[in-house]
Amino acid sequence: MSGWRVAVNALAFQAAWLAAVCGAAAGQPWIGPAAAALAVALHAAAAAAPSRELAGIAMVAVLGTLWDTLPAATGLIEYRSGVPELGGTPYWIAALWCAFATTLNVSLRWLRARPLLALALGAIAGPACYRAAAAFGALELAAPRTALAAQALAWAALLPAALAIAARYDGAGTRPAHANA
Repeated sequence: MSGWRVAVNALAFQAAWLAAVCGAAAGQPWIGPAAAALAVALHAAAAAAPSRELAGIAMVAVLGTLWDTLPAATGLIEYRSGVPELGGTPYWIAALWCAFATTLNVSLRWLRARPLLALALGAIAGPACYRAAAAFGALELAAPRTALAAQALAWAALLPAALAIAARYDGAGTRPAHANA
């Protein structure tokens, strides 16, 4: 995988994350899904087997969205906007899971062979993202220490699980030159 593709993949996810968090904080939660859709479309266009890659993205997104329903339902995390009428995970968070899943076979691919590092990175980076989103005003951590501890435990399992799902459905590769002909 080229360094250029890895960099574009990482930047596309970071842009989607920032757009989602800033949009939610500003009461415009639709911005996140629009940015995430663009990141996923860019990723799928570069994938050797887009349907396989999209299946993996969908599975990771379902896993992550299901997880994020728990802290929302227990009140540990209160989202500012984009929450369905019945409660649960806002649609901009679900979209972020899709955008995040695009990184698993490209910019985070190197973590596959390092499960303990993936566990540690998940335990640190996952809660850091929620803390940053709270600082932007996209969400509120009702009991910050408890909420961040729960995120650390969850992300210690979620990142390795997401990497395993992505590896199983890996379709990222590189399109053959004749594919565009």
